[in-house]
Amino acid sequence: MREKPDQRLATKTLKVWRIVALIEWCFMLLIPIGYGFAWWYFSIPQWPIYVLIGLAIIIAYFKIFVIPKLQWRKWRYKIFENEVELMYGVFVVRRVIIPMIRVQHVDTKQGPILRYYGLSTVTISTAATVHEIPGLEEYTADNLRDNIAKLAREADPDE
Repeated sequence: MREKPDQRLATKTLKVWRIVALIEWCFMLLIPIGYGFAWWYFSIPQWPIYVLIGLAIIIAYFKIFVIPKLQWRKWRYKIFENEVELMYGVFVVRRVIIPMIRVQHVDTKQGPILRYYGLSTVTISTAATVHEIPGLEEYTADNLRDNIAKLAREADPDE
């Protein structure tokens, strides 16, 4: 049986994921706010607004504090000479092996929050899909991108 990958994401990734979850949750608050306006202007029951607010608080707790921590704990990756292995997931843990011979393109990307924290995401493109290794320090991400690109070129039998 194969050992689990041992490379972890940067610890600042957890903070970034929590900020993103908070922003998403703020948009979700539009539902109870909308119901509140509807209650104010129309003759509809008041009790659902309390249910919606309670649900929003429960969802916020899990979405901002619990789920990102579980995701961060499970996320692992490892680069081998012939393949890249990823392991991620909270309740359903996925282990993905990407053969170097299938890698077509490797890139790094940063959104504004990742850039603020000095993090990058490495994207690995194959003919079928795009895989991501999120939340790596910029230096680590750049080195990883270059290393995977080099290994993919060496694995290509046409060159």
